[in-house]
Amino acid sequence: MCGRYAASRGPQDLVEAFGIEKWEPEEALAPDFNVAPTKEVHVVLDRPLKDAPDPRPVRQLRVLKWGLVPSWAKNPDGAARMVNARSETLHEKPSFRRAFAQRRCIIPADGYYEWVTAHDERQLEVEGKKKRARKQPYFVLPSDGSPFAMAGIYEFWRDRTLPVEHPLAWWATCSVITTEAETGPLGVAPGEGPRSLADIHPRMPLMLTPDRWDAWLDPANTDTEGSLRELLAPPPGGLMRAYPVSTAVSNVRNNGPELLTELAAPEEGTLF
Repeated sequence: MCGRYAASRGPQDLVEAFGIEKWEPEEALAPDFNVAPTKEVHVVLDRPLKDAPDPRPVRQLRVLKWGLVPSWAKNPDGAARMVNARSETLHEKPSFRRAFAQRRCIIPADGYYEWVTAHDERQLEVEGKKKRARKQPYFVLPSDGSPFAMAGIYEFWRDRTLPVEHPLAWWATCSVITTEAETGPLGVAPGEGPRSLADIHPRMPLMLTPDRWDAWLDPANTDTEGSLRELLAPPPGGLMRAYPVSTAVSNVRNNGPELLTELAAPEEGTLF
């Protein structure tokens, strides 16, 4: 799954990394080291420019809200529950299938956070001796330091309680696509702790390698039973690393570069 991630790269870095042709400087978001559901996030998408004479898709950097609201929803109340979409069922779920066919995006990140419950802590929880086990957060990122390109989908929702000219009349929202976590060894594993992504959590965001970006973003491709499904295949193994970080990241109010500081070992009481 993906419930929290870090996105510290500025728009100029993203423009260079993803070949952005159009973005609005006044919409630029500040670096966010603890991105949580319902926050505004940067996404990369290919879409014709509104009212432009040229109908060709243009690669844009846009700001969307994380937590997809289907176009047919009566209200946006369920957005916080739709931050993730499973790759295996994208083509058939009513909330996601139209966006999968027509509105795909890349959600750029530095990496994502995932929490591991230590064996002894988990056992105490099972035995009822502890109400809530202490979990050790890990930060997972490409081992070469490149941007983590999370596959995503986006949707537009019209708030019909507002007049069409109101600035909040339209919501643009997105979801991160997840897949089964890799069971092979990490490209760079921590000194102590998990040896694979599956040891951390059974799900992970679907990372798109650069050779898949153009095909994934192409709005002309609506083949959800063929070529698009092929793009949902996990990337080659061994591209990721993971390391323990401070439990301060567990509080969404904490937000700073110190959250990405690598710990020499898991915090006391949270050993893997």
